[in-house]
Order: sequence, then structure tokens, then C-alpha cells
Amino acid sequence: MNEVIVISLLVLSIFGFLAGGVWVGLTLAGTAWLGMELFSSRPAGDAMAITIWGAASSWTLTALPLFLWMGEILFRSRLSEDLFKGLAPWLERIPGRLLHTNIVGCAVFAAVSGSSAATCATIGKMTIPELTRRGYPEDKILGTLAGAGTLGLLIPPSIIMIVYGVAADVSISKLFIAGILPGILLAVLFMGYIIVWALMHPDQIPQAGERMSFMQKVYQSRHLIPVILLIAAVLGAIYTGFATATEAAVLGVVGALLLSLLQGSLSWKVFKDALMGATRLYCMIALILAGAQFLTLSMGYIGLPRALAEWIASMGLSQFGLVIALMLFFVVLGCFLDGISIVVLTMGVLLPTVTAAGIDLIWFGIFLVFVIEMAQITPPVGFNLFVLSGMTKKELPYLHVPPSPCSLL
Repeated sequence: MNEVIVISLLVLSIFGFLAGGVWVGLTLAGTAWLGMELFSSRPAGDAMAITIWGAASSWTLTALPLFLWMGEILFRSRLSEDLFKGLAPWLERIPGRLLHTNIVGCAVFAAVSGSSAATCATIGKMTIPELTRRGYPEDKILGTLAGAGTLGLLIPPSIIMIVYGVAADVSISKLFIAGILPGILLAVLFMGYIIVWALMHPDQIPQAGERMSFMQKVYQSRHLIPVILLIAAVLGAIYTGFATATEAAVLGVVGALLLSLLQGSLSWKVFKDALMGATRLYCMIALILAGAQFLTLSMGYIGLPRALAEWIASMGLSQFGLVIALMLFFVVLGCFLDGISIVVLTMGVLLPTVTAAGIDLIWFGIFLVFVIEMAQITPPVGFNLFVLSGMTKKELPYLHVPPSPCSLL
């Protein structure tokens, strides 16, 4: 009963702050501070300072602003327009047409970044203006982007898979290999949803352009060559072990600058605007991350995640029942915590239960990532929704996200 009261108060606090127009990052930090002051003996002030500093100075996040800068450069050059020129001929005849570029783009970039936020923000910078200009429904543009952005967690390299691999003491390489096929399957399911929706609402999709022959489509695909070369360079650097994700992000920024220079679209104004745009966007994301980290610490001191996990473990469920219960448990936690925090706070308690039930830990890791993907687009702390809200200045209730195929698995 105490846990129910605490959860209810935290939810009311989050919605109250958001309704009052408080920034999301400050809302999370404020809720965490209230939780620690009311339900914990630990002083909230020094805990907040240490946690926010740790979140802001994390080496893991170094790649994020670099990938955002790469996206800003691509957004301000002709490369993003060329991406549409190359993909449009192949997607124009599929129901939903260019809405699929959000999904295809996120699937490709997910194999570069390993971060849901970076995938969502970078692809959004390129696709939102172009799809809006072409007349596609804005809610579907943002919805498909928020959903497909979660592929950054599943398609390797994935930061959250590394965290789980360390916590569960399983092979990270095997986790990466296990995530490839489910990631592709999820992207196909997202595209299937768009196809069904487009067939049911044909009036909301702009008319297709002029029909092209196969050779004409191939010729138009020449516009994809610069983008493919850039992605191949970043991916190749990571998968061959030549560079870490952060070093590959530097390579991506340099490559984007060189391509923009060769196209003649790079100027001092473009360089400065891209740098400042990436800085502003990262500061927004970093503030949310810092608030989420402090909320995670607060909930840890209150004991909510451990209490809920121990309650599930004490129920003596069957293997299937345990999986269903854990899915509901992680969805509820995802309303308040980011994915990495969920893994760190719960694995110590849940892994013995999962192992005793005979569940393969590699399979469980992929299942966990699937469920946490839903948490990225689940209010009130849907991180991808916050990223898109900061990018587009839209209020959270406007950001309607289609039902995730994850919920069907």
C-alpha cells in the first residue's frame, strides 16, 4: 500500500509540474527532490548535485552531441534532400509513401549511434522539414519518428545492450548478433502499420509523383551515394574495431563537413548554425538525462524498484506468467525511468528469478530491450517524446504515437 501511495504522489507531481509549464528536465529533478525529502532520510541537495554532475560528465554520452552535430550538418546541406531524391522513387508506390523514410532512416542510423535519442533527433532533423514541405500529416510524421527512433536501442551497437551484458554477465557480442534480426523485423512491422493506416486513410497521403522505370529509379539512386558512403564509413569503423562509437561519431562529423564542402553548401553561417543547433538540442537532452538520473537515484533510495521486483519474484509464477508479469512491470517503470536506469536498478534482483525459471539470458536481454523500447514512447517520461517536443515546440499531448508492434510480441 505504501508503494501505491508513493507512486501516486510521484505521478501527480510530474503532471502538476508539466501542467505548470516547467521544463521537463526540471520537472524530473523536482519530482525526485520531493520524493527524497518526503520518503527518504538522505539529504536531497548533495545527492542532486552529485547525480547531475555525474550525468552531465558521463563519457558514454560523448557520442551523442557529435551525432547530433552530424545530423545538423546533413540537415543544412543538400545531403538530406538527396536522401529523399534517392529513396522517393522506390517508396512512392508503397502505401504511406515517404513516411517510410522515417523508419528506413532510423533503422540505418540505429546501426551507427546505439542511442534512441540520437537516432530520433538526427533523423528528425533531416525528415521533419522535408515531409512537412511535401504535405504529409504532421502527427504521423512525428509519430512514426518517435516509434522508429526506438530502433536505436535494439539494432547493434546498442548502449543498453552493453549495460545489460555487464549486469547479466553474458556475451555482448552474442547480444549484438541476437538483436539484428529482431531489429529488422520491428522495422518491417512499423512499415506494415504505416501501410495499413495509409490504405485506410488514402486522402491524407499526398499524391505520388510521376511513375519511373526501373532504370530511372536506379539513376535517381545516385543521390544516395554520398549518404551511403558516409554511413558505410561510420559503420565500418565501428564493426571492424577501427574506432569506438565516439571516435566513429567524430568521423561522421568530419565526413559530413567534407561532403557538404564538396557540394558547395558549406559556409561559415552553415557551420555556425549547425554547431549552435546541435549544442542547443544536446543541452535540452542533457537536462532531461540529468533529471532522469536524479529521479532514478531518488526512487532507488525510496526503494520502489526493488520492492516491486521482489514482489514479482515472490509470486511463484510459471515461465510464461513471469514473462507477462515482467513485461507489465517494465512498462510501468518505463513511465518514470529511462531504459539504462531500469536495467541497472532491477537486474540484481530479477536475474536470479529469471535464471531459476529456465529463461535464456540472451533471449531475455532482447525481450528486455523490446519492452524498454515501449518505455521510450510511454508518457509521462517518454524520452523520445521529450526529444521531439523540444525539436518541434509541440506540446506532449499533440505527439500521438501509433501503437508499437512491440506490444504485440
